[in-house]
Amino acid sequence: MTGTGAAARDDATELPIFIGSEVYRGSSYGRWHPLAVPRVPQVMDLCRVLGWLPAAQYRNSPRAKPEGLTLWHTPEYVAALRQAERAQTVSDAVRARHNIGTTANPIFGEMFSRPATGVGGVMLAAALLHRGGVVHTPGGGTHHGFPDRANGFCYFNDPVMAVLALRAQGCRRVAYVDIDAHHCDGVEHAFAADPDTLVVSVHEENRWPRTGALEDRGVGNVVNLPVPRGLNDDEMALIRDKLILARVAAFRPDAIVLQCGADALEEDPMSRLCLSNNAHVAIVTALRAASPRLMVLGGGGYNPWSVGRLWTRVWGTLAGQEIPARLPPAAEAVLAALHWTGLRARRAVAPHWLTTLADPPRGGAIRLEIRTRVAAHGGVMV
Repeated sequence: MTGTGAAARDDATELPIFIGSEVYRGSSYGRWHPLAVPRVPQVMDLCRVLGWLPAAQYRNSPRAKPEGLTLWHTPEYVAALRQAERAQTVSDAVRARHNIGTTANPIFGEMFSRPATGVGGVMLAAALLHRGGVVHTPGGGTHHGFPDRANGFCYFNDPVMAVLALRAQGCRRVAYVDIDAHHCDGVEHAFAADPDTLVVSVHEENRWPRTGALEDRGVGNVVNLPVPRGLNDDEMALIRDKLILARVAAFRPDAIVLQCGADALEEDPMSRLCLSNNAHVAIVTALRAASPRLMVLGGGGYNPWSVGRLWTRVWGTLAGQEIPARLPPAAEAVLAALHWTGLRARRAVAPHWLTTLADPPRGGAIRLEIRTRVAAHGGVMV
């Protein structure tokens, strides 16, 4: 590891750092989009009312500059996104070439500024992790973006940029772990041929983008585990111990990036997995001990209560805070004020969504197909 400037000489080795931004409060993909729901704002608000975001542990995310974005994205694509934000329209040719101005990747007021802030957050996180530590940047996790086009609600691919930024800080070997319900197709595209990047993705089978087959392994450091619908906490615990942690330990990374998507939770409308947020927190806790550097991103998540509760709980865990059995009134008020809009707003609000951070456990039998698929990646059949 080699020092690279004043930004790296921070106190992340002593205190976990949270990176946020108000851009997420003031922007939306549009009323009918699945990402019409708020996500990062309620995490910031919950952490503040719980007293978990002192000034020493909070950083405001910068916006990545266009030239920084071209570390992986093409200059033409970056320019097209900037122009689309200014004009609030695109030509048919630009839409076809870069997949922007579509139903999934719409034109909206901050369509360049918001994803560029996500990239700026992970680049800052990488600098803060120069000497080691933990950084949580829930605005990150847009793992579907490609070098020259938007994909799956993702305009820039900040997880790819996180790995590259860590590499620039001197981390030779980086492990990327993704527990989003959807396969990280953009990240795999970036690193499938890179022996110094381990990519582990646990995702629902036959779910968009329908990539990430069990057999897809790149040069050997790509680990795809498509799982059947109904995945429960006990099955994820097996995957955590026998696959994720085993592969990470064998790889011996200098840094880990965890994409902690909330759409694998049972309450989410965009998958059919049945995890509680206990499963995610257990993975966060285990990975923190597996490397001197851990960057935790957000990702998918389309139920505003389950997203806010999960990512707040993740931060509390990383920061060493005691998770209250019942939230204080100010935190309950944050959750009570949320609204669920868009085409996916189908479920009634469960009482515990308003009063707790921790879900009830959602265990169950471990299916043979889970055991078999874990064993296919070198795990022991248990």
